[in-house]
Parts: sequence; structure tokens; C-alpha cells
Amino acid sequence: MREFWKTLIHGLEGHQPVCLVSLLSSAGSTPRGAGAMMAVLADGSTAGTIGGGNVEFEAQKLAAEVLSSGCDQQQDYRFVQGSHRSLGMVCGGDVSVQFQYISPSDEAALGVFRALVEADAQGRDAWLVRRLEGSRVTAMGGGSASDFRFLPEGLLTDRAVLTQGDPAWFSIPAVKAGWVHIFGAGHVSRALAAALHPLGFRCAVYDDRAEFADPTYFPTAARVSACDFEKLNLTITPSDYVVVMTRGHQADYEVLAQVLRSGARYLGCIGSKRKLDLCRDRLLEAGFTVEEYAVLHAPIGLSIGAQTPEEIAVSVAAELIAVRAGLDWRQDS
Repeated sequence: MREFWKTLIHGLEGHQPVCLVSLLSSAGSTPRGAGAMMAVLADGSTAGTIGGGNVEFEAQKLAAEVLSSGCDQQQDYRFVQGSHRSLGMVCGGDVSVQFQYISPSDEAALGVFRALVEADAQGRDAWLVRRLEGSRVTAMGGGSASDFRFLPEGLLTDRAVLTQGDPAWFSIPAVKAGWVHIFGAGHVSRALAAALHPLGFRCAVYDDRAEFADPTYFPTAARVSACDFEKLNLTITPSDYVVVMTRGHQADYEVLAQVLRSGARYLGCIGSKRKLDLCRDRLLEAGFTVEEYAVLHAPIGLSIGAQTPEEIAVSVAAELIAVRAGLDWRQDS
């Protein structure tokens, strides 16, 4: 989402009005759920998506009208054939869409989007919250939970929330806290950092070889540094993801011995079955329990037959997406 907010900022700073298109609610089978957003700029360019296809085509046309009139609108669309407001699609669902006009002179809106970019850079949870009176957005804020002390209870969650009534409140989790800590700066790590960036993950890369811990190899990573794997000086939070893919078994063991009890949201280690079995045995001998080791995703990534660094990166990225979405592929498979 960081690039999405930057696009809005760039457009407004370039003296272009912006129409912020948001899915307020969805029911049945739809391409995207509540909280999906798209920005339409006055020059016709767009960012984000609310699902593509006819719904996005129709939304872009209505967004152009909003940009011309300067007035907010709401519209409902049906994903069925042959009915009022039908999109000629067979998904069988319904969506309600908010079209918010944002003037380039709206400094308050600019401040909201800048606050979201700052929260993303700092790895803090942040929400975009709007008050809706009829079809109009009459107030908007962006920030952490502490910035919204007087909102209705239950509004700030890990999913989009729309309250009932007039006025109504609509919140979207705009930034999700947490870093992906990647230990090892080899070819797979480079591919993984590149794959995770457009997915909204914030990566930090570490290696004990200074020549590998080079930011030029990781242009999309937020942090790249050399460190001693035997003495990590790092705080890992329950919102963080840890990916271990160092140059060898010994370094993997040194890192895992320090992060296995960290409480990270995700722990994964790359390697062959034999290497992972040896690492498991050493950790158990060192005093870790079978239950503590069981939190580790090893082998790492989804089983898709990945071979190349880029394919492995896709499998790991998919696993991180599943964990972020609250799924556990080890249980569902």
C-alpha cells in the first residue's frame, strides 16, 4: 500500500484532484472484498484495484464524473446477469462503492496520506478512517490506534469495518505492522526481497559477510546490514516474520537458536530435509522442546515444486501472504 499512498500524494502535490474509490461492503462472490481501493487521477491514470473487469471499468467512468463535478457519490453494483445495475457478470455477489473527491487544495487529506506513509516507514499499524454522511465523506483521518481515541468501539481491526447509521464510520487497515527479517543475503534472499516489496511487506536483510550485505543488491529492502549471527542485537515482535536462509547449517543454527522463542508471527528456514533434521536435532539437544520447534516452517514455502531462486521466492511469499491472512497451510493441507 505504500506506493498507493505515494501515488495519491504525488497527484495532489501535482495539483490534480483525485477520486478515491473504496469498496464499502461486499456480499456473495465478488472479485475483491470490503476495503479494496483504487485511486483515479484527473489525468486518467489509476493506482490500486477494486477487482478489475466490468466493475472497475464502470467505477472508472463514475470516478471521472466525480472528478468533474467535485461531489462524492456512492454506487451499488451487482455481479449477476440481466438485473438492475447488473454488470453482466456471473459471480453472484454485490458491492457498495464509495467515490470520494479529494481536491489538490485539501491539505488535511495530504496530511492523512503522509501520515500513512510515515507509519509504513516506521512499521506501525495504521488505519484510514472516514465519517460518511449519506454519500459524502465529511471527515477523514489516518494514523495509529492512539490517534483515534474517540471512535466507536470495534472500528480498528485487521479488516475493513463499516458501521450502520448516519453518520456511518468506515475504517480500513492501511498499514500492517511488522518486518520480514531475512537472515542471509544470497540469491534466494535477493529474489524474496524483490517479490515481497509490491506485496506490502517491509524487509530487513542481514548477513555476516559485509560484501553480501550490500544495499545495491536489495534496492527494495528497507534495511540491509552486516551482523554477527552468533550475537544478534535485534528485537523481534509478535508482528514480525523471520526467514532464515543463510549460507549454511551452522549459521542457520546460530540464528534459530536466538529467534525460535522470539514469539514472531512467522518463522521459516530454508534447506533440504537432511539439513533441517540435523538442525532440529541440535536445537532439541540444546534444550528446545518439540513444541517450540514445531512453530518453524521447515521446509520453508508452499510445496509448488520450486527450483530457481525466483520460484522459491514465490513459494515463500505465498506462505507469508497466507500467514498474514490468518491461514495456516500446515493445518489446511
